[in-house]
Amino acid sequence: MTLELGSLVAASVVYLLLLFLVAYAAERGLISSRITQHPLVYALALGVYATSWSYFGSVGYAARHGFRYLGIYLGVTLACLLVPVLWRPLLRLTRELQLTSLADLLAFRYPGQATGTAVTLFMLAGSLPYLALQVRAVVESAKVLSPTASPTLVGITFSAVLIVFSVLFGARHLTPRERHEGLMLAIAFESAVKVVALVAVSAWAVSSVFGGLEGLWTWLETHPEAVEQLRRPAREASWAPLLVLSCAAAFLTPRSYHVAFTEAPERDALSTATWAFPLLLLVMNLAVPVLLWSGEALHLPWPADFHMLAVPASRGATGLALVAFLGGVSASSAMVIVTTLALAPMCLTHLVLPLGYARGQPDLYGWLLWARRLLIALIILAGFGFYHLLDTRGLGLVDLGLVSFVAVAQFAPGVLGLLFWKRATRAGLLAGLGAGGTTWLVTLVVPLWASPGVVAWTHRMAVQLGFPGDEPWGFATFASLTLNTLAFVGVSLATRQSESEREAARACTREAPGLVSGGVEARSANEFRERLAPFLGEEAASAEVDRALESLRMSADERRPSELRRLRDGVERNLSGLLGPVLARLTVEEALRLGPGTRTALAEQLRFVEERLRDARGMQGPEHAVEAVRRYLRRILEDLPLGVCAVGPDGEVVIWNAALERLSGVEEHAARGHPLSALPAPWGPLLSGFAAGAAPDTEARVHVSRDERTLRLHRSRLTPAEEGGGASEGMALLVEDLTERKAVDARLAHQDRLASLGRVAAGVAHEIGNPLTAIASLTQNLKYELEDPAAVTERTGLILQQCRRINAIVRALVGFSHAGTVGGEARPFTRVEVAPLLTEALQLARLARAETRSRGVHFEHRCPEGLAVQGDSQRLEQVLVNLLTNAMDASPEGARVELEAEAVEGQVLVRVLDRGHGIPSELAQRVFEPFFTTKQPGEGTGLGLALVAGIVREHGGAVQVDSRPGGGTSVTVSLPDARGTEESVARRPGPGAAA
Repeated sequence: MTLELGSLVAASVVYLLLLFLVAYAAERGLISSRITQHPLVYALALGVYATSWSYFGSVGYAARHGFRYLGIYLGVTLACLLVPVLWRPLLRLTRELQLTSLADLLAFRYPGQATGTAVTLFMLAGSLPYLALQVRAVVESAKVLSPTASPTLVGITFSAVLIVFSVLFGARHLTPRERHEGLMLAIAFESAVKVVALVAVSAWAVSSVFGGLEGLWTWLETHPEAVEQLRRPAREASWAPLLVLSCAAAFLTPRSYHVAFTEAPERDALSTATWAFPLLLLVMNLAVPVLLWSGEALHLPWPADFHMLAVPASRGATGLALVAFLGGVSASSAMVIVTTLALAPMCLTHLVLPLGYARGQPDLYGWLLWARRLLIALIILAGFGFYHLLDTRGLGLVDLGLVSFVAVAQFAPGVLGLLFWKRATRAGLLAGLGAGGTTWLVTLVVPLWASPGVVAWTHRMAVQLGFPGDEPWGFATFASLTLNTLAFVGVSLATRQSESEREAARACTREAPGLVSGGVEARSANEFRERLAPFLGEEAASAEVDRALESLRMSADERRPSELRRLRDGVERNLSGLLGPVLARLTVEEALRLGPGTRTALAEQLRFVEERLRDARGMQGPEHAVEAVRRYLRRILEDLPLGVCAVGPDGEVVIWNAALERLSGVEEHAARGHPLSALPAPWGPLLSGFAAGAAPDTEARVHVSRDERTLRLHRSRLTPAEEGGGASEGMALLVEDLTERKAVDARLAHQDRLASLGRVAAGVAHEIGNPLTAIASLTQNLKYELEDPAAVTERTGLILQQCRRINAIVRALVGFSHAGTVGGEARPFTRVEVAPLLTEALQLARLARAETRSRGVHFEHRCPEGLAVQGDSQRLEQVLVNLLTNAMDASPEGARVELEAEAVEGQVLVRVLDRGHGIPSELAQRVFEPFFTTKQPGEGTGLGLALVAGIVREHGGAVQVDSRPGGGTSVTVSLPDARGTEESVARRPGPGAAA
């Protein structure tokens, strides 16, 4: 039975039109996305791996090599088992970095134009034999059904039709980074057609040729050599080369890489593909022995490669033979279409664009689209040319396909190094490809044209190493991969990585980026567009920046340096999908320059760590523990009542916690990524000034929402040795709101003063009573001495003296009753002379403890003239009154309380000494705790010494309590010596303090 060539061509065109309609309907939304993005569609699309080799050639390979034809299935199954460690990391890199091909991926990891060019040229050379295989399969299958058909005409027609449909299928989008959902659905449909055709023909063969399954078993029993013919080669030769080659080809050939990674759906489909893809190949391979035995039973004259067509054709099943032919067209066309769609952008990116033809094109997208279409046509024609040169060589389909598989396997060391070996270098990759490629060329490609005598030495070497003489690709696989790996590892170890290679290695192995600082010179998205326009054209520059803004969810007026760095990285990723990673990096580096020393900010490191932990699924073991600790520490940070601001080495805010949000009114997203100085006033000047200063802590007053607040600022640098200032790797700033505490302290101090007034009242009555009695007596006697002017004058002077005494007592009482602070607002510090301060404090103490004079307690006062401190005289007076009254209360009858002052090494030391019972050493520090007292109940509140300690600390001093030899207590107050200071200053002003 024969068919006319016109019928075959028409059926093929109609079939391809049907595929195009499927793709068109999917892209127009006529087919639900639940179908186009279904994991099973993805698994079927991966079936593009099964080309005419699997469809036709597996039968011929089984005839020569027995059950070893199953190596193609077992190798793919092994590759699918490696999905978690190989496929998923590659898919992540492809998506995150928008890399559209294996050449892009390797050029990113091993940066340099030489990498992309070498990989593309080698990939193109390695793919040509496989493209020729598809043309040859269609031509020879057409000759089986139409013996009079011209091979050249069939080949040219098939190539021309494929050019048209390849352009229609995959070169319709502006950029190759856009997913072709329609194409993937069409490829999945083609895989289904291949499986249905194989199953239908094999089932028909069992029924028609053998008369059913029982007839097949009967034939096998009478022809045991048919089974032995399959077993013997499988036992006698090694499976390893085919397993290695098919495992690598499952995801490294241009078509498989394109479908597996570039066209992968958004939803996770790899889990389904892990079992569905091998199952698809298993079903196809189960049909191979049936077709082989059917051809042997019918004694067909055609090669076993085409039993799929010859078996139904020889029995007159025209319709089934046509279905089988269309299945072969489906297998070949799918491979050619997807391969050219993968190779064309690769060639454009790494061979054409580096020549500079696209620079400054006004319509960059249109130029790239037509260039890609032209390259698709040239690649298909190159495949036809390769077929035409080999048309008379008589190679099996699988033998020709293995030439390509060995070439593709040369990329395996580089890909493994990309994922698992950070030390790998570009020089090592190129050396490995050079060694492996040369071996491939000598052992497999040259023999395709050279006479047997020229390459006889490779045959002899293979036999001496134990490889079969009739399988040159076994020796080629071993020799090329061995030399490739040795050169890759050796040269990588012998060469030094560049900085760009180290950064790329970190990205590929998911390590955090380096910790350094800097910013983009462009200060806004509009400036990004202006700087990119000379390279991309205005339309493309604007579109790429807008696309990056949208993907990063940034506003168009973004100006934060860290966010602009993210925008720059986003633009580079987008351009990687359009121009390839090398040109994208060169374009961005030239147009969007970074400041000196710029790479990555600390904020980016934290964002990277958080995103990686957040994206991790089903974490167990150490990763789960790290995530738990991260969340715990983050919760602690957010729940802290103190404001926390972490600053990176570039001065930009990395952390701005909730407490600081509430205190400042500045939200976290408005602070994070900004320099400290760019924060709204008063926080920008306050925090940046403090961060630049030398003091590790200070107090400041700021106005927040029309209220004045008192803050204490603390700073801790990332490296403690840097606390003196200068370069830093970052710092943490703590902001403590002391406003309420200051107000409480002020109220407590005032309450303590008011409580003291009650005790002072008795002393005041006694002190004022004496001068009042004297005034009354002098006044009564004055009327008898009116005629004596001298006596009147004397009596008047005495009255005035007693009035001044009363006035001094009253003024001291009134002054003591006033608080040193009001509502937490501190009074300004002034120069305070120590001697008058001690004198007035003694007088007030006597007033407060007038009853002690009845016990004979008296005072000694020693203070050199000229001593001075800087502070608030009223609050210092309160300190001394509290200490003196405590000393008087602790003193026995007839005891002496001493008050002395002296200057020692820049400090003024004021001591209060008594001869009481003393304070046990274990209580020496507890006496300063609020509400702790050694007095009997009702005799004290326990607040006096706590207030003393607080006031002294505010003055930059310290209080020390010691027991005196022989009994008694010594309380020493040390304050900074202010002698020589002539002007008043605000209380401990800190850097950045604001009023």
